[in-house]
Amino acid sequence: MTSPTDAATSPTDNAAATDVAAVVYNPIKVDLDAIKKVVAAAEAKAGWGETLWFETSKEDPGQGAAQDALDAGASVVIAAGGDGTVRAVAEVVHGSDAALALLPSGTGNLLARNLNLSLDNLDHSINTAFTGTERKVDIGRIEIRHDDESITKHAFLVMAGLGLDAKMLASTNDELKAKIGWLAYVGAIITALRDRNQLRLKYSLDGGPTKSVRAHTVIVGNTGTLTANVLLLPDAVIDDGQFQMLMLRPEGFVHWLQIIVKVFWENGVLRRTPLGRRMMTKEVEALNYVKGSQITVKLSRPEEIELDGDGFGTATAFKARVLPGGLRVRVPQE
Repeated sequence: MTSPTDAATSPTDNAAATDVAAVVYNPIKVDLDAIKKVVAAAEAKAGWGETLWFETSKEDPGQGAAQDALDAGASVVIAAGGDGTVRAVAEVVHGSDAALALLPSGTGNLLARNLNLSLDNLDHSINTAFTGTERKVDIGRIEIRHDDESITKHAFLVMAGLGLDAKMLASTNDELKAKIGWLAYVGAIITALRDRNQLRLKYSLDGGPTKSVRAHTVIVGNTGTLTANVLLLPDAVIDDGQFQMLMLRPEGFVHWLQIIVKVFWENGVLRRTPLGRRMMTKEVEALNYVKGSQITVKLSRPEEIELDGDGFGTATAFKARVLPGGLRVRVPQE
């Protein structure tokens, strides 16, 4: 595991005026006037050139805007929006000479949470973009085969999910989510839990033997913490070059109780102290974890799939791999 100190490069001191930031923003999620005021002060203090501004749209959730920012010479691209905006921008920025900075503005803000970044301090987030250090983190690349045999390729930073995870998102009302945030998921969760259909799949880790399983939910995670500080994937580390894959296999109330105890009590409470870790139980039947740097999954029938909280249609198969240290993210100076 790489520590934030080991993974960080030197801060940008005495930045030349040729350094330019770009903000890719979701107009529905942000207060643009407030952001522009803080950015103007931060760019002047850092001695950077005039910041560039690119708006996302329904047709372009961020990839096109991020590419325009890179083409214009941005050295830092600030993603101002929810997890979907961050994912779309990172999909273009990773592997380039530019770094990604985060201005969390959504419901989950999962990458920011897992990097312990500020979620609601505009000044702090913007100043980090201009004066912070750069931490190298892993990014996931995934190829999805859809039910029409087409293949699409994407990046993801947090999680790819099938089953309950994807069905919940597919059932969530976007307008309600915009009004009341994460509470909009409650009804969708209830709907998804009523669906008793199981996933039937075959999977392989790192080119190893193929295994057949039935599961209610499958999640491939690059990071492990969800909203409300829920630690779903306890060994998913954002800079270790591996995914953690979770398979939920509940059959009845007792198994769901096992999952709740494991996730909320053991992962959320006991795991945080040495004494608590000694009190933890072994892996339970309804909740299985595996790790690998490349995961191939084939499904018996088309299933809904999500990436970083956004639906990507149905999948019959997918292959996900980790690009170790493939993305540079601005974090505060220590």
